[in-house]
Amino acid sequence: MHSVFDERRFLIPFRATLLPQVFTDVLIVGAGAAGLRAAIAAAEHSNVIVLTKGGQSDAATAWAQGGVACAMDDDDDPALHARDTIEAGAGLCDAPAVRQITSLGPERMREMLEWGMRVDRDASGDLALAREGGHDRRRILHAGGDTTGAELLRTLWAQVATITGERVRVFDRCFALDLLTAGDAAGAPCMGALTHHDRYGLQIIWANTVILAGGGAGMVWRETTNPPVSTGDAIAMARRAGADVADMAFMQFHPTTLYVAGAARALISEAVRGEGAFLVDRAGARFMRGAHPLADLAPRDVVAKAIVDHIAHTGETHVRLDARAIPQFSKRFPSIARALAQFEIDPSRDLIPVHPAAHYTIGGVRTDLAGRTSVPGLYTIGESASVGLHGANRLASNSLLEGLVMGEITGAVCREMRSRDNAWSAAPLKAPVQIVANIPESTRAALDLADVRSSLRSAMWRNVGVIREGGKLADACEMIDFWARYTLDKVFDDPAGWQTQNMLLVAALVAQSALWRAESRGAHNRLDATDPLDEFRVHDVWRRSEQTPTLAPVEMDTEPEAIPATAGR
Repeated sequence: MHSVFDERRFLIPFRATLLPQVFTDVLIVGAGAAGLRAAIAAAEHSNVIVLTKGGQSDAATAWAQGGVACAMDDDDDPALHARDTIEAGAGLCDAPAVRQITSLGPERMREMLEWGMRVDRDASGDLALAREGGHDRRRILHAGGDTTGAELLRTLWAQVATITGERVRVFDRCFALDLLTAGDAAGAPCMGALTHHDRYGLQIIWANTVILAGGGAGMVWRETTNPPVSTGDAIAMARRAGADVADMAFMQFHPTTLYVAGAARALISEAVRGEGAFLVDRAGARFMRGAHPLADLAPRDVVAKAIVDHIAHTGETHVRLDARAIPQFSKRFPSIARALAQFEIDPSRDLIPVHPAAHYTIGGVRTDLAGRTSVPGLYTIGESASVGLHGANRLASNSLLEGLVMGEITGAVCREMRSRDNAWSAAPLKAPVQIVANIPESTRAALDLADVRSSLRSAMWRNVGVIREGGKLADACEMIDFWARYTLDKVFDDPAGWQTQNMLLVAALVAQSALWRAESRGAHNRLDATDPLDEFRVHDVWRRSEQTPTLAPVEMDTEPEAIPATAGR
């Protein structure tokens, strides 16, 4: 990556001790499934502040149509769930992470049911488990047909509301610009964050522990299923603070989003294919037959690539999803039916035009099995993190489960930072600490931010999309570097500017990782390197100021690490 990205430690100039000061034990950035579950766990031992960039329902979790994958049936087992996860991960899943999350998943889901989560049930009252791509059996729990994420989020917010006193404070519409560290040297501990609130302006929040749960970076691509808040802020601020990032080449492209010119790319859940829908071309031919033994229920990377290949060979702009045989579609998938109705598409009669779109950020801030990063005091969970669960291709509906499991573990484990007397913690520090950020005035011409974002997203879709090629990846790196030189040297005073700078940084990380990974594996497909190669069966870990990655082996044969005693179980 060009050094321009590493020259900028902070987004704006400031003097920490001259700004309003807020103090807490644990600061959580993000309020989706992972962040809220971490808040509930951390509140058992600490005072907590939760930041939401938007409102309380704007997290990507609320957009999740798919369900929660979990071995809850007598005919299922976490080991079978783990096997399917590893199979979908194309050789890059870390077995300890897979086993930890799949084995603890049933406990977390039983807990959610006890807290009042309303899930779909059959006529006898049993869980109505569904099947999605890559799973060999029905193990997906849904709520309201296709509103699982919203119901899960409602349940977590209701549980947060039961916490008495001020153990959990929620700062809505509060943007985290940067993490505070005691110096720039490697190993400098994280001590809090610089934030901007719509009402109160800039503030410093000092904390013993910071947990990043800020979601993914789907907005970096022109075609995406993600909400507008998914601009990669958590990954970008962690990178600027010196945290390692890994596996950034792997963005999962969802195969089926509604393709209507000029309209937002509404997700058509994989559960629709799980209930019997199938993909066809203009002539009505089922082109997934023969492409994979599971046909339309193949893993997402296989289906997305098959769609793009088919479009390239036929000259069509999209393919079609035939859901006409699904009985009572509008009752089974009410929110999808409402979205289709806006365009006068009746799934009981009409074929649904679909096209792949960026969906889930597989790579992220590298962590251990408790969410710890390479920066003491900084933890990362959920879509912002790279813990080793997803490998090169996320298995459908594993993300909400990951958020719940890792949120609980990290929220409990982070009590270790209360004393700073263990091997991982840094030497004792007392806030506030004098932190000064001086940024010289830019001498370069101003750029139109809206145009930068639009150009970046289009370039990422063309050059770093479902199908990639070395020359186009190199072009993308050069384009991002050019825009960065004229954008990262500026000081902006609102989230639109800060998000644009974060998107550029994350895009550069993705492009450089994809250029380095000269193979095809999982969600990363290259025309000039079509096969997976043993030499790339590693995690590429990128450290600040380094131009080449550190290679970390995939952990396949070790037993899951024990949850530290500090978890407080």
